Amino acid sequence: MFNTYYFILGIVNNLFLISIFIISKIFGMDKFKGLGIAYLLLTIPSAYMILIAGCNHEPYQYIVFLSIFIAFLILEGVYDYILKIPFRRNWKLLIPYLTLYWSMNYGFIVMVWKNSLVQGGIMLGLFILQLTANLISHTRKKTAV
Repeated sequence: MFNTYYFILGIVNNLFLISIFIISKIFGMDKFKGLGIAYLLLTIPSAYMILIAGCNHEPYQYIVFLSIFIAFLILEGVYDYILKIPFRRNWKLLIPYLTLYWSMNYGFIVMVWKNSLVQGGIMLGLFILQLTANLISHTRKKTAV
């Protein structure tokens, strides 16, 4: 049952990120603050899942990857909502953020794939959609010269 909850958390994570990237591209960054804050609330089920994993003696990798996910959410919250800094323009701040981002996504794909090829394929497909939305949202329109 734990594997199912982990899979669902991964799907919700991907759907949130895809939505955030698309909405930010269409409407601008200021229009989705509520969605971003709702995304940060995924910290709560993730922390609960760490407790469940520990109590049920699930493989320690779940705890590691859930901890990475929580660290990513905390860093996102600190950068975007507490400090309100443009961290994407400062490589010293961006590198830890991107490291957690890639590690978190890797954890969702690999741990799900380990238990189910079909669910792992779904997670990989969602991650590819997430990357596509991310790339589209971070491209700038070319201005006429």
